[in-house]
Amino acid sequence: MAKITREEILKLARLSRLHLNEDEVQEFVDEIGKLIDYVKVLEDVDVSGLRPTYQVTGSENITRSDEIIDYKMNQEDLLKNLPDREGNLIKVKRMIG
Repeated sequence: MAKITREEILKLARLSRLHLNEDEVQEFVDEIGKLIDYVKVLEDVDVSGLRPTYQVTGSENITRSDEIIDYKMNQEDLLKNLPDREGNLIKVKRMIG
């Protein structure tokens, strides 16, 4: 098992602002050591002949062409129904507190 020290766990706990008792410190030493061992196993896997997998669903990016749609309305017709406006801008209540 990869060795992570008690002091390293305490430093990580301090940086994470975690308060750990002695049992939890030892538990994390064991668990993180096992995680490091697993990562080392993954590092040793030969993937030289494999192509990268970007997604596995088979979905493709389907886009539509940009077309201008004329809704037969001008800006003034759209802005006249607003409850409050300032020039050509929509005026809303303050949203940040």
